[in-house]
Amino acid sequence: MTRGNPKCDVVLVDGGGTNIGSVRYALQRLGVDAQMTADAARIRAASHVILPGVGAAGPGMVKLREAGLVDVLRGLRQPLLGVCLGMQLLFERSAEGETECLGLLPGTVTRFAPGDQLRVPHMGWNRLHAECDDPLLTGLGDDAHAYFVHSYAAPVSRATIATTQYGEPFSAIVRQGNICGMQFHPERSAVTGARLLQNFLEL
Repeated sequence: MTRGNPKCDVVLVDGGGTNIGSVRYALQRLGVDAQMTADAARIRAASHVILPGVGAAGPGMVKLREAGLVDVLRGLRQPLLGVCLGMQLLFERSAEGETECLGLLPGTVTRFAPGDQLRVPHMGWNRLHAECDDPLLTGLGDDAHAYFVHSYAAPVSRATIATTQYGEPFSAIVRQGNICGMQFHPERSAVTGARLLQNFLEL
């Protein structure tokens, strides 16, 4: 795996996500020093944009609106990666507070229905199942696992390129054109997470 990319100019959208620091450190381990910013011009000028996020959909969208970044993110043509809550915000809506999201991907994010064997939030390591061939999945092994912490999940759709099973299958990785998302925490997913972040940087 090639570490770093001199052509990469990566920014992390500073929308108040509490995992921004850990995502930035994971990128540094790959040889990329990503800048945190809420500056619209800086985001538009980047080669790759990452939208991290931890927390609830409603407050997450409020922070993006207050920063004037909703239309900025909707208008990007370079690779955009949403991580954890950041991935959920890529969809049309979230059932969490009936929140209108960015609308870059079709569908509504819904809460897991708890059951006897299904605890919510979903926390821990789970297997990733590739659903197609995609450059974002290059090098992903048959037994690849990632670390999840979430109570809401996106449905399986045409944008889904990898799923995870938790009660029912849900979208673990999505990609539609330049729009990408990872529901898990790649920065906490060891070799698998590093490989996937590197793949994103090479899009």
